[in-house]
Amino acid sequence: MLLGALLGAGWPEESLRDVAAVLGVDVRIRVEPTSRRGVPALRVEVEEAGPPADRPYPELDRLVRESALREDVKARARAVLRRMAEVESELHGVPVDRVHLHELGGLDTLVDVCGVLEGVRALGLERVVASPVNVGGGWATIRHGTVPVPAPATAALMRGLPVYGGEGEGELLTPTGAALLGVLVAEWGPLPLMRLERVGAGAGRLDPPRANVLRLFVGESLGGEERAGEGSGSADPRTERLVVLEASIDDMAPQLYPYVTSRLLDAGALDVMTVPAVMKKGRPGHLLRVLAEPEKASDLIGLLLGETTTLGVRRYEVTRVAVARGMVEVETEFGPVPVKVSTDPAGGLTLTPEFDACRALAERHGVPLKRVLAAAYREAAAREARGRGEGR
Repeated sequence: MLLGALLGAGWPEESLRDVAAVLGVDVRIRVEPTSRRGVPALRVEVEEAGPPADRPYPELDRLVRESALREDVKARARAVLRRMAEVESELHGVPVDRVHLHELGGLDTLVDVCGVLEGVRALGLERVVASPVNVGGGWATIRHGTVPVPAPATAALMRGLPVYGGEGEGELLTPTGAALLGVLVAEWGPLPLMRLERVGAGAGRLDPPRANVLRLFVGESLGGEERAGEGSGSADPRTERLVVLEASIDDMAPQLYPYVTSRLLDAGALDVMTVPAVMKKGRPGHLLRVLAEPEKASDLIGLLLGETTTLGVRRYEVTRVAVARGMVEVETEFGPVPVKVSTDPAGGLTLTPEFDACRALAERHGVPLKRVLAAAYREAAAREARGRGEGR
């Protein structure tokens, strides 16, 4: 369904076939216009050219790792496959490297995962918002027998995400779809305010009484919550929805951590923290923790997987209560300095000169850094005092 929606929204069918070619897998791809309860949609079927075969997770991971896919797509695809393997490992008590993905171990899964991630990249979808997912209802038959919907793997992959059950019998969400949604979706809720440009619809296999389609609305965002304190003029704290990304690492060269931190901050992370930790078997390691806006999470996950030695990234939503804040620029005897101004609910004022700007000025003029910091603070305090006086 995701592939059909991406193709319907303008991603060329030939590009999907290119993904299969780059992976070096022998599959048949069939794209057919259809409808579900009168809703036009595209149905995409990917089938192995030979007899379908179960493959162990390491083999699928190797095919992606050795492919000529873009590095960011490759990293995210490996993260999706890893997450699916971890769930199977948890459910069946088998080490991850020995997991067979059974229904998910075919080349069709590989093309589905890599195709969706490449399609999202090619269409330039910077932020994905999804409504709660209808997982279906009743029973489904899998390799292990007849199980309730959602199947155990699907339920595990959607842990912590909003779902609901539908009417009638049938599985409306597969483990592959669940794993992809977990990586792609930055925010869950209603259709956000946007200038709509294109709409694509992908058809599911089943045709229940309700239209079994996944619709993709592509457009330019017209919304966006006001950042705390920026232009609001209020000292009241603001509540912000953010995400935390975590990776536990015990086998990476120490000199790489400052580089990775710099890359993450340049890519839009709000904060990056490296915490010493004791890993399993008593090995020393680090917990790399990243705070970010939801729309930046997917890119930052790709960077973590590509630039560190971690094999997986944990992601969870958090709520941050932040005081009102803004930025002013003051003129000092050494040059201009940006200063962060924050106000707490009691009216207390905190002035924080930007350290890097002060350091650059100190080096340029050959003076102690503390003199530049003090000058910036002094000018900012005087500016705020004048502003409050004028306000009275």
